[in-house]
Amino acid sequence: MSSDYLPFHANPSQPEFKVPAGAVDAHCHVFGPAAEFPFAPERKYTPCDASKHQLFALRDFLGFERNVIVQATCHGKNNDALVDALNASNGKARGVASVGADISTEELQIMHDAGVRGVRFNFVKRLVDNTPREVFFNIAEKIKPLGWHIVVYFEAPDFEDLKPFLLELGTTIVVDHMGRPDIALGVDHPQFQSFVNFMADNEQIWSKVSCPERLSLSGPNGYDDVVPFSKRLVETFPDRVLWGTDWPHPNMTSHMPDDGMLVNFIPRIATTEALQQALLVNNPMRLYWQE
Repeated sequence: MSSDYLPFHANPSQPEFKVPAGAVDAHCHVFGPAAEFPFAPERKYTPCDASKHQLFALRDFLGFERNVIVQATCHGKNNDALVDALNASNGKARGVASVGADISTEELQIMHDAGVRGVRFNFVKRLVDNTPREVFFNIAEKIKPLGWHIVVYFEAPDFEDLKPFLLELGTTIVVDHMGRPDIALGVDHPQFQSFVNFMADNEQIWSKVSCPERLSLSGPNGYDDVVPFSKRLVETFPDRVLWGTDWPHPNMTSHMPDDGMLVNFIPRIATTEALQQALLVNNPMRLYWQE
């Protein structure tokens, strides 16, 4: 484990908010265990082990029924730990993989059979090396016959440059963590409004309203400053938003969030039962379990 890496919360609190039946944690990860699934040599960080058994136990503790497990950069393009977790989930997990341009149709089909339903393109420079966009276009063409979507992770300063590229991919795009807006600028600032307008103009664009712990400047006592951003997207695009814990919260440096408190954040951004049902059940089921 990297010397400055913070392990996940050992004793999260029981959430006060009871999620609806069938709720999905639509953004989480598995790391290793490294003795069984070694981390990638090119990784930018070395996390603690965070096994499928620990993830599924947290799922049950928090009241969720399903997970969407996203391949993390510490495992690079080796999706073995992800596929192993999916195969052990009894159909209660789906996955988002990370693949290279040389991925074969046969390899994609094996992952599809395990429950993978998308690929992730990461543009956060501190986490990954630069990849030519032709590689992403090549991957996008390979996954289209399977009906997969693309999850993209970027930071707000890079959004304007990425806009045309995202539309050219020609499939459903799910943006991680609202495109990581600068919370200090406020919800009505042109930076975030550009993202809202982008979603309004393009119905294939979805967003995860997750990770207030990564975005907040006010800190873990409620993450109050993030609420207006997430609430704006949930209320404006109720059928194109997802939520997830981001467990085990890789590369957090300020603090390690209490996952029970993160669940209590949900009714502050999805303020009605109908919005909660869409965010936590209907939307992820439509995207990941509709066959």
